[in-house]
Amino acid sequence: MKKYLLVFSMLFIGQMAFAQAWQGRGDQKIQVGLNGWGYGTGITATYDYGLSKLISVGAGANFFFDHSNDKYRNDDFGVFGRLNFHLQEPLGLPSNWDIYPGVDLGLLGKSGTYFGAHLGVRYFFNNNVGVFLEAGNNGAIGVSFNL
Repeated sequence: MKKYLLVFSMLFIGQMAFAQAWQGRGDQKIQVGLNGWGYGTGITATYDYGLSKLISVGAGANFFFDHSNDKYRNDDFGVFGRLNFHLQEPLGLPSNWDIYPGVDLGLLGKSGTYFGAHLGVRYFFNNNVGVFLEAGNNGAIGVSFNL
């Protein structure tokens, strides 16, 4: 039994050693999660494409089930473009961590356009799957996938 535990531990540690939260140019991420604050409670999905070690562009959509602010009660969805600035290399973070401030520009249901900002962090368990947290005017928490 100890041998199996040792082998499993080595495989797990080996997988973690190859985790890449941000690879730069050509890197692609899909994130799926829950909105817990901002325009309302619901689900979110985003896509990011790396232009360089520091910059990515992408798009996303939010679908809201409940609204914490009556001003947005008729806005059940939002679609947006996003621009992120990845600080993994400038901050000297380990390869499985990424911190990224970003901005969003999009359409929010019947309210029209909106501009937002966020600060996000990703942690990858292995080269394929990780978790993310974004805080800002429309924050979320969920799972991140490398493509």
